[in-house]
Amino acid sequence: MTLICGALAAGGLAAAGVTALEPGAAAASSHREAPLISGTPQYDNTDVYAFVSPDKPDTTTIVANWIPFEEPAGGPNFFTFAEDAQYDIHIDNNGDAQGELLYRFTFDTRVRNKKTFLSHTGPVESLDDPDLNVTQTYDVELIKLRNQRLVSKTKIANDVPVAPSNAGKASMPDYAKLRKQAVRELYGGAKTFAGQADDPFFLDLRVFDLLYGGNLSEVGNDTLKGYNVNSIALQVPTSMIAESADQPVVGIWSTTQRQNARGSYEQVSRLGNPLVNEVVNPLKDKDRFNASAPWNDARFLKNVTNPELPRLIEGIYKIPAPAEPRNDLVDVFLKGVKGLNQPPRVRPSEMLRLNTSIKPTAKPKRLGVLDGDNAGFPNGRRLTDDVIDASLQVVEGELVGSKNDLGDAVDKNDKKFEKSFPYVALPTEGSRGPLAKGTNGASDVRSQLGDALRPAGAPDGTRNMALIAGSAGAGALGILLVGGALLWWRRMRDRAY
Repeated sequence: MTLICGALAAGGLAAAGVTALEPGAAAASSHREAPLISGTPQYDNTDVYAFVSPDKPDTTTIVANWIPFEEPAGGPNFFTFAEDAQYDIHIDNNGDAQGELLYRFTFDTRVRNKKTFLSHTGPVESLDDPDLNVTQTYDVELIKLRNQRLVSKTKIANDVPVAPSNAGKASMPDYAKLRKQAVRELYGGAKTFAGQADDPFFLDLRVFDLLYGGNLSEVGNDTLKGYNVNSIALQVPTSMIAESADQPVVGIWSTTQRQNARGSYEQVSRLGNPLVNEVVNPLKDKDRFNASAPWNDARFLKNVTNPELPRLIEGIYKIPAPAEPRNDLVDVFLKGVKGLNQPPRVRPSEMLRLNTSIKPTAKPKRLGVLDGDNAGFPNGRRLTDDVIDASLQVVEGELVGSKNDLGDAVDKNDKKFEKSFPYVALPTEGSRGPLAKGTNGASDVRSQLGDALRPAGAPDGTRNMALIAGSAGAGALGILLVGGALLWWRRMRDRAY
């Protein structure tokens, strides 16, 4: 089946003040998978998840992540959302490849004291703690559309605080408390969250080293372990987004619009199903895809019906590639599975499709629909779904008679997900300390501190007794040093005011 060609004009959107719904000329998205976006990570949408909320099955949760490979200790300038961007979540609730609902998140940054290099000047115990020097807030707008023309625009949240990057246990001794404070309830039973989280995508990225170097015995390393992302999570009553009880399937994708030099916005990121722009689109199409919209996906059809990946696998591992054209991939990833998450009169296009009437599974299976769990991928995408293995098996012909158990041997995330909204795991803290880096233990710490505290010109073995008097060991010394540092921070802060 072919995609329907032809672009839909944005019409009166510019006049109505909603200029970013028609993609501009810029491009990019996902885990560094397109040339342009790799240099601007604040706008890089890494993954989208959509699932019926396991603890509130009358609601749907959408999680969209940005900024790949956040090194937890990456200060002093930690990870913030861009102020010149519109982070959008699109919902198509009638299968026409156009968004009828759009949730738009925009961010502001505030700095209390610009005379210090510190993003926090002491232990942060709440989101309004004066020691949190750099803060962000965001607004949420609900934009309703019909045939890409504005119907209404309503601000549903204003100045909601963002959970900051987790700099470390000394700076943020109870990060879970900060996370909880960043979850806000909205009118009508919805919830919102924005802040740092552990990257929930689990996979072995050595696939890009010539498909694991031609040796599948080397798979099994979770490349994203220990890295964080910036998450936007939204939970809404399903009745607010589904067309009706008789048509419960919704299509979901996210985009980022970036403000250009002329002051208008251009789409620079687009993401629905995982891995599309990473391993389906060739280099010539990656930037163009990320500047495009689902209703224009006809131009990329050949990348799906004649995919490169199976031919590469055949060349390296001698596993025969399924016959082309791959209409089975069109059915699963562009239309939805018939009888499960394919809407009536569907217009084939690239997005996550979720049947919101399918109740959550008590014990989710990581392969989702492939393993008989209809509440999982590709019916939406849960945090626990192993999309690498499921996608690889389908690409290698699982649905056309070529049964296989291919995978990357990374079957779950390195951290457990939360049981309630926003569900993503807490981020890895920045200051993990020398013991976490594999040193020889406390004796090394004491030795290093002792050397550092030796007065200039003092002979070996001499210590600055004024600093360590009364200390029985490195524990008391650590308390003394931390206490002195905190005192200095607070003095600097007070002088600034």
